[in-house]
Amino acid sequence: MDGTTELLSISAFARRVGLAPSALRFYDDCRVLRPARVDGTTGYRFYSPGQEPRAALLRALREAGLPLAEVTVVLDGPEREGREVLERHVKRMRDQTQTAEAAIALALRSLSNAGAVTEARIGGVEVAGAVRQVAPAAASDVEHPALGCVLIEIDDGEVRLVATDRHRLSMRVLRPESLDGGPCRLLVPAADLIEFGQWAARFHRVTLRAGPNGARARGTSESWALPTVDDRFPAYREMLAALAPPEYRVIVDRLALRDAVNGHGGAALVALGFAGAAMTVSRADHSDATTLPAPPC
Repeated sequence: MDGTTELLSISAFARRVGLAPSALRFYDDCRVLRPARVDGTTGYRFYSPGQEPRAALLRALREAGLPLAEVTVVLDGPEREGREVLERHVKRMRDQTQTAEAAIALALRSLSNAGAVTEARIGGVEVAGAVRQVAPAAASDVEHPALGCVLIEIDDGEVRLVATDRHRLSMRVLRPESLDGGPCRLLVPAADLIEFGQWAARFHRVTLRAGPNGARARGTSESWALPTVDDRFPAYREMLAALAPPEYRVIVDRLALRDAVNGHGGAALVALGFAGAAMTVSRADHSDATTLPAPPC
């Protein structure tokens, strides 16, 4: 008897647990699933039938996309930590699935609307304000032309302007007065969009039209051609999905907020406080506070 009669060779054990022998060697090297015995002369690995449940769980966790470092926590760490790891992974997978579904749905709608024309009617001052807010976040990186652009995305009844330089991200959502056609995405160089915003501010309403022949906006008596770039903009929705949910969300009048902040113009810092549906603006020491109630719906 050489002590291996009750043990399984690596090939036999691999067939039982559904893992390749190369995977078992890898998990041995990582000290996640060590053989029950290693022959000192040949180096052959042998496994015990009692190791099958651990191997099956290891395979299931890896197939579920769990990183190996987190697998070891589930297998060998405290039960509480293992549960936390699994709960975080489930949430991460759900978020990734939702992001992927949204991206695929957008792509499918774009394919189905290839060659179609989309028109959105928006207030000219609103457009100008959105451009002033978002365009400064665009980069001047010539290596990545998309980062020097502002994404105009028309979808789900909204017109979104998005810009990022990989360190900051700015987005403004506009609700068009009317919207015809399917979803579309335009990449407009930031400098060109700034000029467009200045032009749009002259009109009470502008109609943005995007189609196979390019993008153009119409005012009362003039039109403006929007140059576009054929490039891929960063997946900003994934960036937003990865952020922690906001602790507070308060809607206040924009001009009232501006006046409250300017009212503390002599202070190096201002503090924002939240209580119920209201927000306070004060000095950093919380003195001289101005309360901004939520506007009536």
